[in-house]
Amino acid sequence: MAITLTSLSDIYTLGFDDIIDVRAPAEFAEDHLPGAISLPVLSDAERAEVGTIYKQVSPFKARKVGAALVAKNAAAHLQGPLADKTGAWKPLVYCWRGGQRSGSFASILAQIGWRVDTIAGGYKSWRALVVKQLYDTPLASRVVVLDGNTGSAKTAILNLLPERGVQVIDLEGLARHRGSLFGHMPGGQPSQKAFEMALALALAKLDPSRPVVVEAESSKVGDCRLPPELWKAMRMAPRVVIAATRGCRAEYLVRAYGDMVADRDRLAGVINLLRGAQAHDVVDEWLRLADGGAFGALADSLMELHYDPRYEKHRARMAVPFVEVPADGLAEDDLPALADAVAAQVLGQRA
Repeated sequence: MAITLTSLSDIYTLGFDDIIDVRAPAEFAEDHLPGAISLPVLSDAERAEVGTIYKQVSPFKARKVGAALVAKNAAAHLQGPLADKTGAWKPLVYCWRGGQRSGSFASILAQIGWRVDTIAGGYKSWRALVVKQLYDTPLASRVVVLDGNTGSAKTAILNLLPERGVQVIDLEGLARHRGSLFGHMPGGQPSQKAFEMALALALAKLDPSRPVVVEAESSKVGDCRLPPELWKAMRMAPRVVIAATRGCRAEYLVRAYGDMVADRDRLAGVINLLRGAQAHDVVDEWLRLADGGAFGALADSLMELHYDPRYEKHRARMAVPFVEVPADGLAEDDLPALADAVAAQVLGQRA
């Protein structure tokens, strides 16, 4: 039986024990349904081989070779990751279009006695729901942007807001990037499709009667592009701006970018990328500060000469209402009270 998904939330209500992606590993790595496990019935090389036979020899020969490979790989899965599954196990299986790969594997599982279903249209139908949510569906909630110059602890404050009754979408968390040239995180970023899936799921869960707070970003977070409607809404949205001194922000940045501070070679490499935007003597001074471990002074100078002027120029182009929330400090103990003040401003903008 093939299950037809009509909304993104369906995947959480179907009651299957496991969701199995039988596509090739490269397909799975680019994007997959939430919670899915990878049990490919064709490896990347095998998929390419079958495709070549289909085009250069005949569809019949390709199906014959493909069936043998699927049987071999299915046997390995049955003797490996599925060996301990009981008779009550209920899996949901999908491939690219809900065709031969998922159908073949599901047939084998059904013959064993498991209650197995497939997804009608496969991953392609799921991807269509993601695209519909991001590109064809109006935003459910009014957007409020949390703004502030570099080092204002915006991400930390954003993640404290839900416990204060404010719904948020953490774009940097979804993109696994801190939103600046220094923002790369261990493990790298998701693919564009995987980012879009995570964002679509977050948007689908919003309560339309309440505002949603997002952090001020450009149209890209690292390499992940924001969908046009969300970016447009962010550009027009009212802003709550955290106002903190540059000294406080410099101290915060040294803490928040501890991984960068600990890797001198990586830090120097990123600083050198700024040579196209800053004079060589300025970049050389930054490298000297980094090499000497003067990270507070480095952060302060980077903000003074590079980041703050760009923020102010960008903000000046946005004729949107804003309110400032002063931050007396950005130490860990200061953040809860600052989050309270931001939440009060956001919730006060419901009308």
